[in-house]
Amino acid sequence: MKNIVNRREFLQLTALTGAGIAGVVFASGLRRANAAEKSTRGNDFFFLQMSDTHWGFAGPAVNPEAAVTLEKAVATVNALERQPDFIVFTGDLTHTTDDSQERRTRLARFRDIVSKLKVKHVRFMPGEHDASLDQGQAYREFFGNTHYAFDHKGVHFIVLDNVSDPTGSIGDAQLQWLRADLARLDHERSIVVLTHRPLFDLYPQWDWATRDGSEAITLLLPYEYVTVFYGHIHQEHHHQTEHIAHHSAKSLMFPLPAPGSVPKKAPLPWDPAAPYNGLGFRTIQAKTGNRTYALTEWPVMKG
Repeated sequence: MKNIVNRREFLQLTALTGAGIAGVVFASGLRRANAAEKSTRGNDFFFLQMSDTHWGFAGPAVNPEAAVTLEKAVATVNALERQPDFIVFTGDLTHTTDDSQERRTRLARFRDIVSKLKVKHVRFMPGEHDASLDQGQAYREFFGNTHYAFDHKGVHFIVLDNVSDPTGSIGDAQLQWLRADLARLDHERSIVVLTHRPLFDLYPQWDWATRDGSEAITLLLPYEYVTVFYGHIHQEHHHQTEHIAHHSAKSLMFPLPAPGSVPKKAPLPWDPAAPYNGLGFRTIQAKTGNRTYALTEWPVMKG
């Protein structure tokens, strides 16, 4: 069976997590063909995914510590004994505003805070809060392209933009770019897709979908080892499209309810008795021989 991860390998795969962060170690958990595996053996690494920081959000009933939460996360990452190879922020860096100047002010402040990270390589992508109102213009001024690809130790990373188009689409031009990028790769190459919205229809009524996400998935399906990491839904969620696994990250700023669990989507209220409930870091175990997950959630900070 393809792409099966046993318990020991999965614990390697998810060895490090931090505040509002999903940590990933690539090792033998992404099973490659023999030749490819030999060529990349010893290239284990990990990166951190941080998502939905919503800098500029103000909501005392939801997160009375919103002004310092991102700084606390930066301090948590900087205190890690082993620093990641790189960090990726998967969108909604800032909270939405109709004021174009305020949007730039928030992007600048976000950039200043995360510049204090010790990690040298930090990558970004926009969320709809950053980019949908101006088609990513302000975002590009601060962080460059909204979609791109890069390679790291034998793994090919693809960053897709499904937010700059206000309809929540990837768009024909970007799909053509994705097709051309994939055409260069062997079908047994390990691929990680990073995006903001889910590529599948999780709950379209709440904008938890990508209008043409199925077209991107169709392009990815011929490749044996594909994993998708995304944000947007402010909670942990796991989904399988044939052999492609999709994993969402929690928000750093506020949690959202489970899809369809309430009539109207709204941030979950802050619980003073359990601060940062629904945020924080997690430990993950896999049951041997299948793809189910046992999760243990921890708060951002204790006491």
